[in-house]
Amino acid sequence: MKHLLRIFLLCAALGLLAGCSTAAPAPAQTLTATPAAGEAFDWPTSTPEEQGMDPAALAKAAELGKQSDLNLDSLLVLRNGVLVSETYYKSFTQETPHELFSVTKSFTSTLIGIALDQGVIPGTDRPVLEYFPELEIAAVDAQKRAMTVENLLTMTSGLDWAEGDPIYRAMYMSNHWAKFVLDMPMRSRPGSEFNYCSGCSHVLSAILAAAAGTDTRKYADTYLLGPLGLEDARWDTSAEGSLIGGWGLYLTPRQMARLGQLFLQEGQWQGRSIVSAGWVRRATEKHAEAEGDWDYGYQWWVEESLGSYSAIGRYGQLIYVHPASNLVVVTTAQAEDADPILNMIRDVILPAAD
Repeated sequence: MKHLLRIFLLCAALGLLAGCSTAAPAPAQTLTATPAAGEAFDWPTSTPEEQGMDPAALAKAAELGKQSDLNLDSLLVLRNGVLVSETYYKSFTQETPHELFSVTKSFTSTLIGIALDQGVIPGTDRPVLEYFPELEIAAVDAQKRAMTVENLLTMTSGLDWAEGDPIYRAMYMSNHWAKFVLDMPMRSRPGSEFNYCSGCSHVLSAILAAAAGTDTRKYADTYLLGPLGLEDARWDTSAEGSLIGGWGLYLTPRQMARLGQLFLQEGQWQGRSIVSAGWVRRATEKHAEAEGDWDYGYQWWVEESLGSYSAIGRYGQLIYVHPASNLVVVTTAQAEDADPILNMIRDVILPAAD
């Protein structure tokens, strides 16, 4: 997972702050109740015991979050759609937006799923280059013509992308980020090799703009952010004006949890279908072998051995979903390595739901 921590360059790191707080649970509510017109959604809360979780284990997890190797800014645990544990560290609070880094990719993927549901994008088998007829793409060959939306979603584009700071500097200096990515030569046949490519995630956003005939922020607000009550969220744009597909989204931890719960509920939110259950299943199943015990879905990391999937961003930003336990875990952090956070979830939080 250390590879994942090097995926973004030019997003400012949050400064080190001081203090720690844990929110007291409010009386239990039902998630299925639809907010009245004009009423903002807020998470129902309860004690861990009411949702069948071990309170001592969750208290231990909250305490572990103070350790330097985890360096958490927040830790949220939701079971059955109810918030059972919520801890903030240093001076972070419920209202503090956090840079999500690569967690943004899973939001971009969800927008692609919505576009596929609507027929805006006919299928994941569509060639990437057909969405950019106005661009003079460099080094076009048979392999590049064969590259599909599916290949971008699964990080198997075949493009010679080298994740790291130098390529980000060059992309930020270009006047068309999608063209910058697609101009790269091919290093392998599309679909044959996993190669983590944040630029490819941005090309997905550019494809959505071309297919929908509108800017991606308007599309996102209409079909995803708005329905989830996130239309006021900051999401940075590229030089050509598309939402940055691989990073740039800022949310509070409670807001992050909405995507995890949306997927746990197979695309349903407050009685409304946002994205199809079929897409949720496809997006969170293995499509490519990635690294270590991890596989890759459609811009989600998949851990088949545990039946979990995660949106993971630099410095320990995380939306962890374990369907068998009806569990969503969210962290924001300033960690050097995400592994200690993930190990804490596996070793302490998951057993608390047994």
